[in-house]
Amino acid sequence: MAVRVPQEIVPSVDVIRHNRWDQKPLPLTRAASMKGRRVKSKSFQRRNTTMPSDFEVFGQNASALFTLKGYRGQGMVLLAMNWKTESPPADFVGFSIEVQPPGQSGFFPLKNRINFRKGDGSVDMTPAASLAAPFQKFRWVHFPHDVDVVGQFTYRVKPVFMDATNALTFGDPQQIAIDLSPDTYPGELTVAFTRGFVSSQAFVDEFCPDGNVGSLIPSDADSGPDFIPTNPKANEALAWMGFESREQILGLLDAAIADPTCAVRVVAYDLNERNIIERLKMLGPRLRIIIDDSGSHVDFTSAESKTAAVLAETAGADHVIRQHMRGLQHNKMIIVTGPALNKAVCGSTNYSWRGLYVQNNNAVVLDGASAVQNCVDAWEAYWNDANAKFEKTNAPTMHPLGFADADVSVTFSPHPTSNAMLNVIATDVENNTTSSLFYSLAFLYQTPGAIRSAITKITEADDVFVYGISDRKVGGIVLQKPDGNVAPVFPAELSGKLPEPFKSEPSGGSGVRMHHKFVVIDFDKPTARVYMGSYNFSVAADTKNGENLLLIKDRRIAVAYMIEALRIFDHYHFRVVENEASDGSDAIVLLTPPRKPGDEPWWKPYYTDAHKIKDRMLFA
Repeated sequence: MAVRVPQEIVPSVDVIRHNRWDQKPLPLTRAASMKGRRVKSKSFQRRNTTMPSDFEVFGQNASALFTLKGYRGQGMVLLAMNWKTESPPADFVGFSIEVQPPGQSGFFPLKNRINFRKGDGSVDMTPAASLAAPFQKFRWVHFPHDVDVVGQFTYRVKPVFMDATNALTFGDPQQIAIDLSPDTYPGELTVAFTRGFVSSQAFVDEFCPDGNVGSLIPSDADSGPDFIPTNPKANEALAWMGFESREQILGLLDAAIADPTCAVRVVAYDLNERNIIERLKMLGPRLRIIIDDSGSHVDFTSAESKTAAVLAETAGADHVIRQHMRGLQHNKMIIVTGPALNKAVCGSTNYSWRGLYVQNNNAVVLDGASAVQNCVDAWEAYWNDANAKFEKTNAPTMHPLGFADADVSVTFSPHPTSNAMLNVIATDVENNTTSSLFYSLAFLYQTPGAIRSAITKITEADDVFVYGISDRKVGGIVLQKPDGNVAPVFPAELSGKLPEPFKSEPSGGSGVRMHHKFVVIDFDKPTARVYMGSYNFSVAADTKNGENLLLIKDRRIAVAYMIEALRIFDHYHFRVVENEASDGSDAIVLLTPPRKPGDEPWWKPYYTDAHKIKDRMLFA
């Protein structure tokens, strides 16, 4: 039995094998002349292409039957398509997507793990080029290979049609080009994400076919400082999982090590990742570090205690302190200052094996002496908090960073009651969201209060589009659907067998996997803004813990966080639906056009269901 896969749960690129640039473009399959409406040649290369270096670009081919809009994410692209007429024809079976990387002469098709059934009715287990296995979806998130290559990635999208003999033909394409340079705003600010998908088909295929995650990451956090991966692809796997967050964090430490004039200040909650610890040791007395000592961290056997002892030897005992503020020292911040280098990393990424290689996390790199000074001042206030005077300093106030391109402000917890932020954010969400709300909030359902109430209320608004995801240690992941329903995913189910053509996936061990703390309001409006940081949007984060919280009023950055929320939601929503609709024996296949009474085209729900219509229209 085939499982009908709605738009928002077709797996994103994170559950297919990555496209390789050495693949040859496939010939069109059984193409036939369609009297001008559809073409079978590959001669269309750069005609009708838009080439602005921006975060939002549009296809310009007026003869194409659909529109195409591309959004720049951090190391990823969101492609959104929409039919120009009231609805597509019944024989429309999806979109093919091809990419031309910078400096390459040809286009390479993205692969789809989901395929049409074979002639004998069996399931095709081999990922196929989307020219033969089109994406039955109106939007798609793609992670290009070698995304840091300088230049523009060009995408070509074509509508695919199937006739009564199962022959595929293609309509006129739309094409866009988009720059994916890793620096969000060079010289000011860079956003970076971990990939966070140990529970994914791509991870299983490339690095862990036997499901043994223990060959890559330690099962016990306290053994982290001494853990050495045994997986033969460990270096590649860790870079893949840690993605841009790992690259930015390790890159900044390497730059500091190379410049002996730099001083390094660190404040860390979880600290057990060996690559980071080894670099901190190399800094010697140029390092001063604050390490959390709350909960299990205080025990002498903890990784944090072991690391503190080692760094006391390399940096000096007076350069290492333990601290938990009024609850936790929950910050994750590295600050490098010097004559030629002034940068600071903050955000949700813990300096741990799980923080970098299992969890969904983000890191923000602030650049420039003036902006970084705010982080220095807060760090010094933490360092000098022996008499609980942090709240009386300027650190808990919201400080504009003075960037020319993006309106960014930062504040640090714990806040005094007179300067608390939680209700301010909740009021903004509840009263000022006009178009859309995207969020990825660890522990949301463990922290009832102003933010949870505001999100619940705005989700009930018919004119606002809401996508959200939360993780919790007890009960698993919780997804917020646009219709206001929540759907739980339990860890055991994530590691279970998925229907063909998918393989079983590891869960990544116990504990939180979705660790982000961000809210995106009205990404498509001039008023777009993001709240993000280590701040858990709770009373404890606001008035007890050491935290960083940024308010970013900028569409380019809001779009990047929106795409991150979207791709996480799609990834786990697919697993939710499989849990609800399948016992593991069914197959997921592409749908052919209607051929008997009662059949419907794959796209019909996206033109009849109010929430799917809203999804299709919002992005395209």
